[in-house]
Amino acid sequence: MSFEKLIRIPNDRIAVLIGKLGNVKSKIEKLCHVSLDIDGDTGEVLIKSQGDVESIQPFKAQEIVTAIGRGFSPENALTLLKGENALHVIDLREFAGKSSANIERIKGRIIGEGGRARRNMENLSGTHISVYGRIVSIIGDSSKLRIAVDAISAISSGSLHGSVYGKLEAANRQAKQEKMKLWED
Repeated sequence: MSFEKLIRIPNDRIAVLIGKLGNVKSKIEKLCHVSLDIDGDTGEVLIKSQGDVESIQPFKAQEIVTAIGRGFSPENALTLLKGENALHVIDLREFAGKSSANIERIKGRIIGEGGRARRNMENLSGTHISVYGRIVSIIGDSSKLRIAVDAISAISSGSLHGSVYGKLEAANRQAKQEKMKLWED
């Protein structure tokens, strides 16, 4: 069985996907056992498996290409290959409706002054967060992903940054306590 998937990413992200001298493209192809056919004019990327699909790698390649298209650096996108990491995408229209002014306001709250709010949420949740267009994307393992999604949702719904950071810190403390309990048992 072979795998073939066509994805469209923004044209301004094609150069990032290809990388200097094609190094990002070839790294994805090598690590995921796929071939990438990239159309620079339309932004279409055709992902084809090489040989039989026996692993999850072609699906990971799809996630990596999507992540790069959503504004992640190739280094952060490639963390999708580690452990149980996954990509979660949030459309800000869920919180702002179709109002572009509301979307911009929410983006500003998520990013914060000089990117500080986004960095704080990344550090406290152990995830990578990208805000690109009207989309917020998060890369992390399932437990950390849930915490980060809740934080983004709370900030998008108008919660104060301080209370969101407090919840993230409390979640970290709880996770550490659960780890300690596992070691004790």
